[in-house]
Amino acid sequence: MSSPLPNVAPIRREPLAAEVARRLVDYLLSGGVELGGRMPSERQLAEAFGVGRSAVREAIAALTLIGLIEVRHGDGTYLKRPDSPLLPQVVEWGLLLGERRTVDLVEARQKIEVDIAGLAAQRRSEEDLADLQRILARMEQESRHGAETAAFVDADVEFHLRLAEAAGNSALRDVLSSIQALLRAWIGRVIAEGYRDISFTEHVPIFEAVRVQDARAAEDAMDAHMRSAAGRLQATLDRASRDLGVIDPNAAERNGS
Repeated sequence: MSSPLPNVAPIRREPLAAEVARRLVDYLLSGGVELGGRMPSERQLAEAFGVGRSAVREAIAALTLIGLIEVRHGDGTYLKRPDSPLLPQVVEWGLLLGERRTVDLVEARQKIEVDIAGLAAQRRSEEDLADLQRILARMEQESRHGAETAAFVDADVEFHLRLAEAAGNSALRDVLSSIQALLRAWIGRVIAEGYRDISFTEHVPIFEAVRVQDARAAEDAMDAHMRSAAGRLQATLDRASRDLGVIDPNAAERNGS
């Protein structure tokens, strides 16, 4: 028997439903179905992709979660928003498909945001502080009286991006800017579940630490916010997946079984 090669990791195949979802997005975004149009049936899609109907069903459920398609029971499945630049990245990242990369990306964002908060506390200018305070005030207003989730999400994302500007590190700023779609998908999914007040409250100690230029406190406050927000995201996605019957291959790992 040959011994395993050192420093060589096995090639892992991603779930079939994830690949089906990716190809289905390509088909939809290439104009395969008109905006508001009815999609082919599960049977037709299964035959076209050469897979079982269960894989198609899971892919459709995942794309329903991110708002690309709408399932009208007894009527069919319809395309909602074919031109959103967010959608391919969301499917690729596996944000709603239960892949291990989801955990990795959440962890990466946490590390980046913590470093940004610490640097912002050290380097922020009075102009930076004034902008952050203005954005925080918008978040508070939207958390208490706002009628649209999108307005709060916009302010939330802007706070994090402005903090990255205040950090004065172009590399970290560019990395965070490059995952704006992830930020909006993450924040939007959670805020839609009614967590505005909690999210706003967690931003306050971050701002206060930056205001008094306490780098350690800023890092700790951001770390606490990231951990809390990640927990809310996972709970939200788990709940939505159960409602739609999506099988999460990482559920056993998270539950320790």
